[in-house]
Amino acid sequence: MNLSLGLKTTSKRFPSLPAIEWEEGSLTYSEFECQVSELAYSLQHYHRLPKGTKIAMAMENCAEFLVILFAIWRADMTAIPLNSKLHPKEFLWIFKNSGVDLVFATNNIAEKMVFDGPIISVGSKDYKKHFNGECLSSVDMNDFTPAWIFYTSGTTGHPKGAILSHQNLLCMSYAYFADVGEITEHDTRLHCAPMSHGSGLYALPFILKGANNIVSPNGFDPDYIFHILSKRENISFFSAPTMIKLLLESDNVGGDISGLKTICYGGGPMYLSDIKEAIQVFGQSLYQLYGQGESPMTISNLTKKMHHASYGMDHDYILSSVGVARTGVEISIVSQDGEEIPNDSIGEIITRSPCVMSGYLNNESATKNTLKNGWLYTGDMGSINKYGVLTLKDRSKDLIISGGMNIYPREIEDLLIQFPTVREIAVVGFENEKWGEDVVAFVVGAAAKEELDIYCLENLARFKRPKKYVFLESLPKNNYGKILKKKLRDQLSKGEFF
Repeated sequence: MNLSLGLKTTSKRFPSLPAIEWEEGSLTYSEFECQVSELAYSLQHYHRLPKGTKIAMAMENCAEFLVILFAIWRADMTAIPLNSKLHPKEFLWIFKNSGVDLVFATNNIAEKMVFDGPIISVGSKDYKKHFNGECLSSVDMNDFTPAWIFYTSGTTGHPKGAILSHQNLLCMSYAYFADVGEITEHDTRLHCAPMSHGSGLYALPFILKGANNIVSPNGFDPDYIFHILSKRENISFFSAPTMIKLLLESDNVGGDISGLKTICYGGGPMYLSDIKEAIQVFGQSLYQLYGQGESPMTISNLTKKMHHASYGMDHDYILSSVGVARTGVEISIVSQDGEEIPNDSIGEIITRSPCVMSGYLNNESATKNTLKNGWLYTGDMGSINKYGVLTLKDRSKDLIISGGMNIYPREIEDLLIQFPTVREIAVVGFENEKWGEDVVAFVVGAAAKEELDIYCLENLARFKRPKKYVFLESLPKNNYGKILKKKLRDQLSKGEFF
């Protein structure tokens, strides 16, 4: 089913209930449906875009995000929501790679954007003229039509676009109902994390059930979150572990949080001590998910009950894990040759389910390396015990997770090696209690830190920029000339460089 038809059904059941709420106003489900159908009509008839057109969304969190997303689907087109913190050059690379024909962007992003096609600034006169009373209410019912292309960084340094169909996202929503909990029209989804990622994906099951969506005016704002928890009921939101850490450090801890229902957290490892503290503060509301853009939000889960029950195992072991397979999901651990290995052995995590992508856009080789015999090879290492509890041992080889954002060193290395006085470069992650990891660059060459900082800021998103630089005469290598990043990480952990 095309997901926009789920909105159409919801708008008939709950026409006067709030669907989207923000600081300056709100939309009922009837108004939400009306805007979606009018914008969809304009995409097909005013812009004359054919079905299957790819439309990018370079947007900070705003109420229009959900309207545009569902309008793209109603027009039988494909949405490409993008991280709003990307550099203009990174946006442009994705536009060219995906063959985007139109871009919706919030104003501050649109002003800096480079694109040879139309850019519609959200909230502008150009945007508002799309709502002229002409409606598009029907759409084809092909479950396998691409709905959302999720660009996720890869070890080659270039992003890869995971193709997610309407079926993928619908099954993701069903898994929410089965594993996280029931949603009704009395629930509210608070969007304080990027809607281009987990927060926006998990808006879908809420919209299908007629729940409200509140868009935080300042993104992640602990004061606002605690305020909402004290004033509203049945509040659920998505959070990276670093965000939970900031909530725990807030002066509001100990106040009224009676409106809290669920905190879904994921996107990176969370320290055991932080989980235990979060349980003390937030009680029965915590739910951890492990997923990837290639299997959105849906590989394994540490359920609310598992945060409090030991199931005959050491409870610290459970809390340090990523739980068990989601409903309708199969997980296995395999060796390098793809053979399943015994319980408690470390290998690559693979998964299969109706949530798994169909492949990477315009990247056949990456698709073949990742999808094999119906299984998604995650690139993550882990083990499963006899009870089916999955423990992550290492995220994809060199992946750095900082503030819930995935950062691949190769992308930074490919850039810095182009700097005239840099001879060799290696980028690794270094533990940071607040953000999870810092990006550290090991440099062989005569460059100065300030020069490299400026160079990165001119070509990369700010959050990818190295926080620390270490200048060496040479990088450690094995007999085959491969740089030994593990040795660099070990030296960092021993405090040899700082």
